[in-house]
Amino acid sequence: MIRVIDFLLALIGLCLLWPVLLIICLIGYFDTGSPVFFQQRVGKNRHLFTLIKFRTMPVDTQSVATHLVGKSSVTPLGGFLRKTKLDELPQLINVVKGDMSLVGPRPCLANQQDVIEAREIRNVFTARPGITGLAQIEDVDMSTPTRLAELDAKMLESLTVSLYFSYIVKTVLGAGTGDRV
Repeated sequence: MIRVIDFLLALIGLCLLWPVLLIICLIGYFDTGSPVFFQQRVGKNRHLFTLIKFRTMPVDTQSVATHLVGKSSVTPLGGFLRKTKLDELPQLINVVKGDMSLVGPRPCLANQQDVIEAREIRNVFTARPGITGLAQIEDVDMSTPTRLAELDAKMLESLTVSLYFSYIVKTVLGAGTGDRV
């Protein structure tokens, strides 16, 4: 049921928001020269997939967790995109493809062993990763792997259709500040 809702909402979102995506791409081209960013992330059952996002840092920025990168690495446009969460919009493509859900644990990098281990213990990898979830609206990011994995597991154990929509609405309304840098 959730997969059908994911697919329909993501497809509707892409259809309605394509002008916004196009404008961000154009502005992003002048900001970094490469507005869209592709990165390998850990998905369901620890399978790697290619996550799609709008670029918020220069092209040559090291591929590490956001909290390990200096704040000066975020471009002015990137700061705006992160604050408004618009940098996440291209992930609607990942949702349509089935790599992700709208709601689920945020996908980590393959080199974030502390996050992977904490999630493995709590069976978090049994679910598709999501664009948003309980940890994101509670301002918990990958800089605190154990707390993140605990919230991810709690969310997955209690997730209902009602909570699913609640997490989406809270995210759209601005709950959570995004990844720390």
